[in-house]
Amino acid sequence: MSVQSNYQNILSQLSENVKLVTVSKTNPAEKIKDVYDLGQRAFGENKVQELLEKQPVLPDDIEWHLIGHLQTNKVKFIAGFISMIESVDSEKLLKEIDKEALKNERKINVLLQVKIAKEETKFGLTVDEAKDIFNKYLDENYPNIEIKGLMGMASFVENESQIREEFGILKQLFDELSHLKPLETLSMGMSGDFPLAIECGSNSVRVGSAIFGERNY
Repeated sequence: MSVQSNYQNILSQLSENVKLVTVSKTNPAEKIKDVYDLGQRAFGENKVQELLEKQPVLPDDIEWHLIGHLQTNKVKFIAGFISMIESVDSEKLLKEIDKEALKNERKINVLLQVKIAKEETKFGLTVDEAKDIFNKYLDENYPNIEIKGLMGMASFVENESQIREEFGILKQLFDELSHLKPLETLSMGMSGDFPLAIECGSNSVRVGSAIFGERNY
């Protein structure tokens, strides 16, 4: 299957209200441009260094999402152009993004990454930490940030009921916080589980290997 047919196949599985973020990590700029030429604009990168190599040589209207764990000392390198940081997993990181957004005279859109997986390997805030940060945000503690929603990753397991349960935790929190201030983005689901994530309420999916093919790390 070509990248084009893979891309069209993924799009055919998404309803109009579900955003596709194409995960381009480890793929060269030329391959990203191929998908861009098909009409895709939102691309997700895991590593700041890789993003900084690609961003200058690709079109300016690409909407770059940082989806991997972000170290506070790297925020300054992307603060001027990043469209969305999906992986805010600590208050310390949020404060740094707020500081760098101010320096760049812009607001930076973020998602709070919540740890919903039972696996120990995943980063993220607890549900209570996310609620605490959101309440501080409502009290105007981070004036240069827009919290647009939540992001989470389910466990990498075959057990569908466990995955549904984990996605359900995030959807419940999303609905709860949306009563305080309407949120836009519930980012759940990757190449292996995005149809299930959408069933559970996701409106933004991060798909890479199902479009580009399996990655060579």
